[in-house]
Amino acid sequence: MSSATSGARARARVEVTAAIKDEARRQLAAEGAAKLSLRAVARELGMVSSALYRYFPSRDDLLTALIIDAYDSLGAAAEAAHAEVASAQPLRRWTVVCEAVRSWALAHPHEYALIYGSPVPGYSAPASTVQAAARVGQLLIGIVRDAHQGRGVAVQPLPGGLRPEAERIAADLAPDLPPAVITAMVAAWAQLFGLVGFELFGQFNRVVEDRSAFFSYASTQLAHGVGLLQHK
Repeated sequence: MSSATSGARARARVEVTAAIKDEARRQLAAEGAAKLSLRAVARELGMVSSALYRYFPSRDDLLTALIIDAYDSLGAAAEAAHAEVASAQPLRRWTVVCEAVRSWALAHPHEYALIYGSPVPGYSAPASTVQAAARVGQLLIGIVRDAHQGRGVAVQPLPGGLRPEAERIAADLAPDLPPAVITAMVAAWAQLFGLVGFELFGQFNRVVEDRSAFFSYASTQLAHGVGLLQHK
């Protein structure tokens, strides 16, 4: 096989893979992840099912690809926003990343629902999703690490009964940070996505009207919770 033929086939595979994912995302928006069907995707693309299976052997393989793409898209958006303020104080960097997460979710509600909404029945995310899923968390940990190594962070001491679990979490996620800091980080990470989910899925209806102002306030409070303070 010539290199030209090989290259053409590789390009064709990339194009078909992209078309399959695009159609799957359309179905996610219309029907939800639980109803995603390889046969339906193939039908809409004018493909026979057996041909589509050469790209994604099962529905779960296609879901995994979509999940990784969503996590990577979210992570890239957060990282790009952070790069623009990389020289700012940690508190500012933190809130910019949080705002980027919210903006991405509002622009990609169905992809956000795929990764942070209700679990898909019968699907268990494989380890291959972990690296992409960790991008936002690692970015926030890096901001807190810089603060800790610089002017420090102000975190409340841990209750005695939580210390063994806090030490285990810190050893897994950021052994160079004190357990109290990384435990506060995990709580803030959960609250960040809870805030975004409440807005996206309607739990703030008739409760919060100026959601941008509210989110700005809440994300700053999360920063204070992990010990980031405003330095002049």
